[in-house]
Amino acid sequence: MGAEQLPLQQGLSSSSYALDDKLQVRIIGISEGADFIHAKLGIFYTGIIAGCNCADDPTPVEEQNEYCEVQLDIDKMTGETTVALLPE
Repeated sequence: MGAEQLPLQQGLSSSSYALDDKLQVRIIGISEGADFIHAKLGIFYTGIIAGCNCADDPTPVEEQNEYCEVQLDIDKMTGETTVALLPE
């Protein structure tokens, strides 16, 4: 699973555009049901506040630290995985 399948944009709290080049993932917990494996993950990443990109815009583009938690539900038979952003 690549970063493009993760809900990083929806998990933003202090910026407006998610970057996926510095992802750090931590496993918070794993549980198992009859048909699925459930994994709760914490994702550390960065975002930026996108400006107008005007030539005279004095605002520097600085990365902001971001964090969100997601749950992966993995089908044991097919390996098909769904990802859901968990509320704060």
